[in-house]
Amino acid sequence: MGQVLHGCATTTTAIRRAIQHSQASLRALAKRYGINPKTVAKWRQRSSLADRPTGPKTAKSTVLSIEEEAVVVAFRRHTLLPLDDCLYALQATVPHLTRSSLHRCLQRHGISRLPDVEGDTPSKRKFKRYPIGYFHIDIAEVQTPKAGSTCSSRSTGPPSSPSPNCM
Repeated sequence: MGQVLHGCATTTTAIRRAIQHSQASLRALAKRYGINPKTVAKWRQRSSLADRPTGPKTAKSTVLSIEEEAVVVAFRRHTLLPLDDCLYALQATVPHLTRSSLHRCLQRHGISRLPDVEGDTPSKRKFKRYPIGYFHIDIAEVQTPKAGSTCSSRSTGPPSSPSPNCM
């Protein structure tokens, strides 16, 4: 599997290793690998070959204060409400709360997804297996705007003209 580099990387692990073990001057190495002498100096000083992480050391909100974030997390853990319901309930307490900032806050704390509830989703079953030559037909009843009129339709087979009361 190949090496994954960020978009602006000018050196690979092999080049970095060669720079660290070489006795040549900074200028000579920079010319050999087609990179800036400052890059050569940087990799010579480092003890590892890996890129250093960029960005903030700890994730924090730019919208919510620490207290507001604690309120949001405690509310979600206590109520287990869906995202939009939490947003509606918390907007009175935190007026500048948006849906996206709420979602990012819940993701940071690992509670963006509600736990699965037993019996919440029906069990999945496969269709009954029929011998070759048979096919399965689903029939559905559709209510139309006319009061009391219904329409039956099949999910397979050739299209047929609708009955008069289905128009």
